[in-house]
Amino acid sequence: MMEQKYEEEIQMLQQEIETLEAEQEETLRSIFIEHGDRLQRELTSVCDERGGAQKHALSKLITEVRELEKNLRRQTEINGIALNECLVKTLHKSERKLVQQLRLAGHCSALLFQVEFAVTEIQEDDALLRRVTELNIVVDGVEFKDFSAFVSRVEDTKDLLLFFRTLRTFSDRCEERRQTFQHFQEKYPDVVSLPEGCRSELMIIRSPQLPGISMTIFWKIDVSMAGVVKPSLELLLKMPDQAREFDTKKVMENGPEYFQSLLRLLGVEASIESLIRTASDATSLVKVFARVSQVC
Repeated sequence: MMEQKYEEEIQMLQQEIETLEAEQEETLRSIFIEHGDRLQRELTSVCDERGGAQKHALSKLITEVRELEKNLRRQTEINGIALNECLVKTLHKSERKLVQQLRLAGHCSALLFQVEFAVTEIQEDDALLRRVTELNIVVDGVEFKDFSAFVSRVEDTKDLLLFFRTLRTFSDRCEERRQTFQHFQEKYPDVVSLPEGCRSELMIIRSPQLPGISMTIFWKIDVSMAGVVKPSLELLLKMPDQAREFDTKKVMENGPEYFQSLLRLLGVEASIESLIRTASDATSLVKVFARVSQVC
């Protein structure tokens, strides 16, 4: 008897649920019929606003990225330094102190470099104190042997600004040397040789007519501990005995000194050009140095 009563109540509840669902569906249908156009417009407007905001934000972000890329290219053109990697890691952060470790990698002309350092910021009253610690520098390139002593000095002093400023100047001087060596090798391939490549400091000038004659130019780039970059050129002469018969004033003995005078008078490229043009004639070379000795 009780089971039958429960079954009847369950059926009644199911009927009420079905009736309510039907009424809800009818109510929604009536609302849509009466207000459907206005609801559609409102929904479209909301979607458009959201989509428009997203499109506007995306457009703004693209513009900012392009501007940043433009500024980066401009900075690269100005300072000659291009960064390929920049990583920042926070080692310590408190209300008064921030310690971050940074790694920068890139190139300046043909010189590749990687710099790792830590920056400590300490807030004292209204002043923010910042200093560089734990500086490590790696420079890759055949030119590095002229730069290594300076890099060691910078690592000791933690003068990061001096490093980047000097790196640009040093790189420019290396590029000038490379271009000059390459120019003369291409212009005089039978006379000029670069046994260690155009980026090295060595150029050899040999006479095709007189195999015993050679002139070796050592073009070093000196960097002082203060970051002053200065090119240094030296000449080493090798002449056969028969050529020395024309050297009555011992010009060949003083050739390296006269070459320095030639550099001061004509400059680097013109001086090297003069040596190359006289390489096939020992007498002409002696006469050139003799005239320089008279001028000096």
